[in-house]
Amino acid sequence: MLTANEILEKINSYLDNLPYTRKPQSLYEPVKYVLSMGGKRIRPSLMLMAYNMYKDNPEDILPAACAIETYHNYTLLHDDLMDNAGMRRGRQTVHVKWDANTAILSGDSMLVLAYNHFLNSGGGHLKAVLDLFTETALEIGEGQQYDMDFETRTDVTEEEYIEMIRLKTSVLLACALKIGATLGDAPAEDADNLYKFGEQVGLAFQLQDDYLDVYGDPAVFGKAIGGDILCNKKTYMLINAFNRADEARRKELMRWVTADDFDPKEKIAAVTSIYDELGIDRLAEEKIKHYFEESRKYLAAVSVADERKSVLIDYTDRMMKRKY
Repeated sequence: MLTANEILEKINSYLDNLPYTRKPQSLYEPVKYVLSMGGKRIRPSLMLMAYNMYKDNPEDILPAACAIETYHNYTLLHDDLMDNAGMRRGRQTVHVKWDANTAILSGDSMLVLAYNHFLNSGGGHLKAVLDLFTETALEIGEGQQYDMDFETRTDVTEEEYIEMIRLKTSVLLACALKIGATLGDAPAEDADNLYKFGEQVGLAFQLQDDYLDVYGDPAVFGKAIGGDILCNKKTYMLINAFNRADEARRKELMRWVTADDFDPKEKIAAVTSIYDELGIDRLAEEKIKHYFEESRKYLAAVSVADERKSVLIDYTDRMMKRKY
């Protein structure tokens, strides 16, 4: 079996050597640019790890791994445009480096390219792979729309939020794992359990992101903390703070959420202080632990020897930056 580092090297090499021979070059240059930004390559790595649990030639499904990474970066490209974000992974976003129209068109082309990559690796499982990928892509769009809808609401429930992050984040991790297992001729029950494993890991991963945005070390987290607080993002943290606050704290939270003019450091400190008083940090940690432990139950049900699961176990442990 390949190690996580060996898998990552194969993915990066494959992506770096993709030919873009179609014209005009101005359409495909931003695609190459986006995929050259690097990143953790979590989704294609999970796909190859799932495949490698059943077969010893993960190189054979690199086109499918490339497809899932191309699609993921397509969503990031459009997210950056929608959020008017100027930087991604330390580099200018496409709509800044080029323009908005280029970002839209090159992003659309990335979606089509993702399907084309799948066509080159589906084999006898092509319909099952494309059916799952298409359903996943629709769900991710639905999750994005829910996230946008939440921006103008003050009554978002925890259940609604969990469903939104399941759609927006978890299902693509789950999809990657299930496609890898399917292409590896895994039993259907194993493929389903790996999908559920990915869903639960994805929920834990996104909730940890919420937590680290408030309580993380910027040097480790990779970005300044407090961004979600500044833009009033309806996170697990903020939703539960409103749910658990007494009248005085709820008024204080609402004052900060509705303020148009404020000092950023003061707002972050004030909202974080309310989280501390309400025990939101401990609540989030418990929820993260819950989903991570649930994920392990599904992985334990996969019918391969434990040693063939070891790479995936170690990888997701490191992905979560802690072990539960």
